[in-house]
Amino acid sequence: MRKIKKQFKDSLYELRELRTLAAAAMLLAITVVLGFYRLQLTDYIRIGFDSVAKELTGMLFGPVAGCMVGGLSDLISYMIKPVGGFFPGFTISAMAAGIIYGVVLYKRPLSLTRIIAANSIVAVFVNLLLNTYWLTLLYGDAYLALLPVRAVKQLVMLPIDIILFYITARLLARTNVLEAVRSRVRR
Repeated sequence: MRKIKKQFKDSLYELRELRTLAAAAMLLAITVVLGFYRLQLTDYIRIGFDSVAKELTGMLFGPVAGCMVGGLSDLISYMIKPVGGFFPGFTISAMAAGIIYGVVLYKRPLSLTRIIAANSIVAVFVNLLLNTYWLTLLYGDAYLALLPVRAVKQLVMLPIDIILFYITARLLARTNVLEAVRSRVRR
């Protein structure tokens, strides 16, 4: 528990730096732009890849920055291009995902195991359970009626999200982009 508390403190401390804010703002902009390229299959199933930038934010700057980018990206995306009515539950889900990415990936070596763990926790607890609950509140449908369809979607998207983030993070690490961002920010 102390390690997680320290992660939150370190992440909050990093956000005081202008370079961290600038880098987090760029990742926020990338998240918003990627969020516009979604495939809406039904009212309950949407496929998108904006989680890559949210995951990078959590990995680079921790759970506080991940939470802020997740929440702000949801709000900004809705303000720019509203789809349906605004529901704050999805903002809470986006913030929770940012926190999870930050706790699992922040200041830790990049490994496939950690990426699988972070994406699996978000897929099950946030995307499947919590977002399905928000959908039942929003549309009035039965929770257990939505759960199987959404579970299939998560089973299909989980390996795609893991592979996409792993390849992106490894490519950025290989080209020293991640190290450049970290070293510039942590002077």
